[in-house]
Amino acid sequence: MVYVTRALVDVLLDLASDADPDDVTTGVSITVADELEGADGLDPETPVFTDFFLPDPGNPVNAVFGVDLSTPVRQAQGRFVSHPVGELEVSRRDDLAEIVFVAVPPWQADERSFAAFDRSGERQPLEIVDAAPPDQSLTD
Repeated sequence: MVYVTRALVDVLLDLASDADPDDVTTGVSITVADELEGADGLDPETPVFTDFFLPDPGNPVNAVFGVDLSTPVRQAQGRFVSHPVGELEVSRRDDLAEIVFVAVPPWQADERSFAAFDRSGERQPLEIVDAAPPDQSLTD
């Protein structure tokens, strides 16, 4: 099972919608459930995707290879990609992460428009949770 917060799904779908007809690709990272507010039903060590890295559309390396060289690998446990004119599946260009979230129009958080896949392109069970990371300040 792959867990992702509703807030992250909403932000990723907004990014995809705003970029349409262009695609979006960005790293996504996890927080363990124990550190989240509202994840009471999950095992404390369960990884939940909670955060994303702002995509850099001006970087030609990112655009060609789908790799964000500015984000340290250990900070991004997954990827998000949008396919404005594609299918809800992982393409050869997308498979550079353990978990890949894919979105297609109409940019909604349902099984026809948003899904999680493993590195080999197999669709994974997905649960959207109403949890949030603790508030953080820029001075921490």
